[in-house]
Amino acid sequence: MVRDHKDSDITQPSLLSRPCLVVGNFCHDVLIRDGVVVGETLGGAASFISAVLEGLSVPYSLVSKVGPDFAYMSGRSPVVIPTSRTTLFHAHFDSEADGNGHGDRVLKRVSACDPIQPSDLPQTSFAFGMAVGVGGEVSPETLEQMLEICSVVFVDIQALIRDFDGVDGTVRLLELRESGFFRLLPRIGFLKASEDEAMFMDLEEVRKWCCVVLTHGKDGCTVYWKDGELEISPFAANQVDPTGAGDSFLGGFAAGLVHGLAVPDAALVGNLFGSLTVGQIGLPMFDSRLLQRVKDEVQRRKMQCVSGNERHDDERMFSKPAGHEQFHASLGAAKLIPTCMVQECQWDLPSSPSRAVEQAILNSIHEENINCVDGKP
Repeated sequence: MVRDHKDSDITQPSLLSRPCLVVGNFCHDVLIRDGVVVGETLGGAASFISAVLEGLSVPYSLVSKVGPDFAYMSGRSPVVIPTSRTTLFHAHFDSEADGNGHGDRVLKRVSACDPIQPSDLPQTSFAFGMAVGVGGEVSPETLEQMLEICSVVFVDIQALIRDFDGVDGTVRLLELRESGFFRLLPRIGFLKASEDEAMFMDLEEVRKWCCVVLTHGKDGCTVYWKDGELEISPFAANQVDPTGAGDSFLGGFAAGLVHGLAVPDAALVGNLFGSLTVGQIGLPMFDSRLLQRVKDEVQRRKMQCVSGNERHDDERMFSKPAGHEQFHASLGAAKLIPTCMVQECQWDLPSSPSRAVEQAILNSIHEENINCVDGKP
């Protein structure tokens, strides 16, 4: 696991009164199925994670860069770089592919905003940090600075191993050992990876240095640490768009830990938000009644687990507390609360651009011959 003094920080109630730090660029996501544009949304891991943290009332600061072409409103204002364009991804989906999760997706980075430098980070301390770059914007030096100013750091492996084709920007993955981040593993608290991404690291080696959380899409997740592993149950979901599911998982997982839950219970919160995200196109909208119910269940669960045992070692942190299955059932029941109807295309949402702005964006950013959903170029 990580350093002892950081282990003990994870479940301290004072975390909620201390801000956290999210580092990663916002971006534009163009979703393309079978060559047809089906949506254009706010993207980037930082945007999905911010939505979860705000929904669960976790205070945080954001360091994110965009260009003057950024078309969305956000609860946290990113830094606008006048000489750069907002990071843009085209996500190509094939309806005939028999993929699971992201297996049927080809992701291309069309443009990239400026990277986030160590000097861009606040000169203060944080309870936890989240390194969640998507377009190569988080360097080893920036992550190292985060490790200096944050008590516990969560890292999405996509921030470490993504590489981009020099011709068309197709996302490729590198071996973790070959990246410049490998030396920092002993200082990382939690490393999140999908099944596809896990093939680019030696799990048995990495788990000796930090906790690894491996997501399995509709099958939940598995938590690995030096001395053991746990499978965490999923929640049923009707998948519409897998984009951002892992990001929402990580936001829910981190928020659960900040609220004082043990790792297995926090992973359930992560699974819940991952399942909620795949049911919508692009950045999800969480029903306020559902969010309140989840916060109530998390608080109730925290109080159930409070006891005279003040140990904060690995055994206590990673063991499933009594009532874990009941907590899963309670979160599942919260998910059944009737929610507002989700629109198939989210142009009319407050965080989305107007139709005129939408068309201008699509006209300016498409570098391929792509049809719009109504068949008009």
